[in-house]
Amino acid sequence: MSVGVAILGSTGSVGTTTLKVMEHLGDGYHVAGLVAGRRLDDLEGQIRRFRPSLVSVASEPDARDLSRRCGGVEVLHGPEGASAVAEMDDAHVVMAAIVGASGLLPTYRAVLKGKRVALANKEALVMAGRFMMDAARRNGAEMLPVDSEHCAVFQCLKGESVRQVRSILLTASGGALRDRDPSTLESVTVEDVLNHPTWDMGPKITVDSATMMNKGLEVIEAHHLFSVPLGKIRVLLHPQSIVHSMVEFDDGSVMAQLATTDMALPVQYALTYPARMPGCLEAIDFSETSTLTFREPEPAKFPCLDLARRAAETSEGHTIALNAANEEAVQAFLDGRLPYGRIACVIEGVLEGQEDVRLGSFDDIVPVDAAARGAARMAIEREAMP
Repeated sequence: MSVGVAILGSTGSVGTTTLKVMEHLGDGYHVAGLVAGRRLDDLEGQIRRFRPSLVSVASEPDARDLSRRCGGVEVLHGPEGASAVAEMDDAHVVMAAIVGASGLLPTYRAVLKGKRVALANKEALVMAGRFMMDAARRNGAEMLPVDSEHCAVFQCLKGESVRQVRSILLTASGGALRDRDPSTLESVTVEDVLNHPTWDMGPKITVDSATMMNKGLEVIEAHHLFSVPLGKIRVLLHPQSIVHSMVEFDDGSVMAQLATTDMALPVQYALTYPARMPGCLEAIDFSETSTLTFREPEPAKFPCLDLARRAAETSEGHTIALNAANEEAVQAFLDGRLPYGRIACVIEGVLEGQEDVRLGSFDDIVPVDAAARGAARMAIEREAMP
């Protein structure tokens, strides 16, 4: 039987990589549904090539436009449209690759349906980790991480007891600014930040890599995915990006997963698990790999990492506010409205004003998120570039 895959975020870097991997895997996999934002030309090409039966886009006008262009495919829109794609009966695997809070609802709906969720959306667990993992247990959903770091940890823990884990070591490239003097960070440009040395990712994630907020979000994600206390999760700078993460056990053994810097491998692992199918990447040539280095991140250069950890140690409301403020601040930087060096200041200010909150239900996330975004926008106006 052919495995149907719904791709949430099909025109982004993980989405397009998923389509590439599916073509490599061949007839055993087919595209059931696609969700995209506003890249209609790219989505139209995907529809004509992969023939999904259901598609969703961001807005109703775009849905009408796409329906005119692509007869024979049903086109929905908005959060409910994305959720309908995630819930499709023909979607055995849901690739959750929408960046940011927009991916929260359709990912949750896929979990409630008991799907295999290939999770490339960090924010789903940062904002709603307790609800996501509880729903996965109740409904028999599989949560297979697609972030290269969490995919690595998942593989290292296979057959092992999490009770015997001394620490999880998440590796980080350090982004485009890892070797910059902290005193020069106020003046960096968008082009500087988006020039990532090893990974090809979307702009928001690339900025998060430079601030290392991505690693802070990944600490929270790992806490929920693997039921490991926050204090046992460490971050190490690893510029070569070959060791994707490590797990240290109580007996002193350390297991690591190594691979090339391409998301095709974790994407394929999530699609084909527990099988390991022939991949579409070249293996590492260790004769050409002379050095693997690791070091602790510098707190002065990467304050967002500490902000994320502090938020996770405080309350669920703080992790929601952390994500909301970061999304707003990063977009303001990308738009030229906020200096790079003020991203962390905006986030810290929002967290200082956030009350301790333990949510009563999944629906309680929305008002906390909205309030934090409002606070972040006000802070951005105060910090705005002249």
